Amino acid sequence: MSEFITLFIPFAGTTLGAACVFFMKNGLNEKLEKILLGFAAGVMIAASVWSLLIPSIDMAVEQGKIGWMPALVGFLLGIVFLLSLDTVIPHLHLNSDKPEGMKTKLSKTTMMLFAVTLHNIPEGMAVGVAFAGAVAQNCGMTAAGALALSIGIAIQNFPEGAIISLPLCSEGMSKKRAFLSGMLSGIVEPLGGFITILLAAQITPLLPYLLAFAAGAMMYVVIEELIPESQNGAHSNIGTIGAAVGFALMMVLDVALG
Repeated sequence: MSEFITLFIPFAGTTLGAACVFFMKNGLNEKLEKILLGFAAGVMIAASVWSLLIPSIDMAVEQGKIGWMPALVGFLLGIVFLLSLDTVIPHLHLNSDKPEGMKTKLSKTTMMLFAVTLHNIPEGMAVGVAFAGAVAQNCGMTAAGALALSIGIAIQNFPEGAIISLPLCSEGMSKKRAFLSGMLSGIVEPLGGFITILLAAQITPLLPYLLAFAAGAMMYVVIEELIPESQNGAHSNIGTIGAAVGFALMMVLDVALG
């Protein structure tokens, strides 16, 4: 039951953020959007380091492996995995009119949803593999650490839920549909986390690789999407401040609870 709750905490963050569409008449202003994007980037960077890469190295040492090897291999594979999805899946980034991925006749709103769903995949994997490490014996992971990661991702999912639902509403979609679309964009997280737990429980020796894999996938999203969008145009320093706050908050959460 505890793992079920842990997996759904990030989804709850997305749902609450998407609900902002019922309370905000206008979309997010540019400055608020940038600071939220920067905040999400900071949280994901800190989570990749403290919640995933460092435990991956420690776990590898406990298993008698070369400490940095699983972290390096898993990290690079995570980058390649997200790069492959980014190349194949048709999607449209925030404030962009140029679709990426395979050519398609899908609507703009659908491709925006695909973009958010795409970068929610590694977040679900991260929570799943962290919890799998916690329930495995002699892996150096704790349930509190997995919970800290889940809470941190939920916090950064709140602005993401708002960032997806509000533009959809401004594009002409009803508030109810915009909310449901924003909420459903996060459902891939508990699903991905659950699948990761099932896989990781069967292959404990690969947990260091899976932790680093999730870190690599998350870093791809940060570098490819969140940082460029938070730094684009004027007021880039606001995005930088948001990233610093997000990084600091996630670092404290992980150290305090982990």
